[in-house]
Amino acid sequence: MHDMLDIIINYHDLLLSGSYPNGPLGGLALTLFIAASGLVCAFPLAIFIGIARTSKFKIIYLPVTLFTSVIRGLPVLMLVFWSYFAVPLISGHSISGVKTLIVALIIYEMAFLGEIVRAGILSVPRGQVEAARTLGISYSRTMLEVILPQALFTMIPSILNQFINLIKNTSLGYVIGVAELTYSAYQINTLELTKPLQVFGVLAIIYFIVCFSLTQLVGKLENVIQRKRQIKL
Repeated sequence: MHDMLDIIINYHDLLLSGSYPNGPLGGLALTLFIAASGLVCAFPLAIFIGIARTSKFKIIYLPVTLFTSVIRGLPVLMLVFWSYFAVPLISGHSISGVKTLIVALIIYEMAFLGEIVRAGILSVPRGQVEAARTLGISYSRTMLEVILPQALFTMIPSILNQFINLIKNTSLGYVIGVAELTYSAYQINTLELTKPLQVFGVLAIIYFIVCFSLTQLVGKLENVIQRKRQIKL
């Protein structure tokens, strides 16, 4: 325990923000930035995927369903490697490891968030859709003004759960040299040499504190949503 406290005291800057402000951002700050960027960038695309997954037209439904099935069946690490080698070939120039990891997580989140959006859309009572169409409201307006606002509200806990998963998945950036939290711990372990259990014990504690705190927030939001549903009923 004493060794772990020494590691936290001596290397807290590296663990929290890397070499920033004297160098590039790293550590926990970079981990949260990558996870947030992946979620924010993937969500608009996931909405289109979720809507397409509820379409009655096979020309729309089938390709999107195939995409989500394939991506959800692949390890995230494989997506990281594909992005690492494929993105420079497609773009014609090299990109940083951070951007590579964000691209991989966007692809990953598109599939999973798309299923969350789909479930949220299907959770809206069918009668509301029929009532809107009876009033002559178009499908697009019904989706934007009636279905999605209700669906997005109920999806908040699931979206936060995906954010928690993203935080843990950013650790895969270590294999392509992204200086996120796990990579920072590896650097510390290289400096300490004889304290791997203590170093990665500190790493586990940091991940636990962050993810557990967000899990508690998810639980509170679920209770709020449940109370609002009961009031409406």
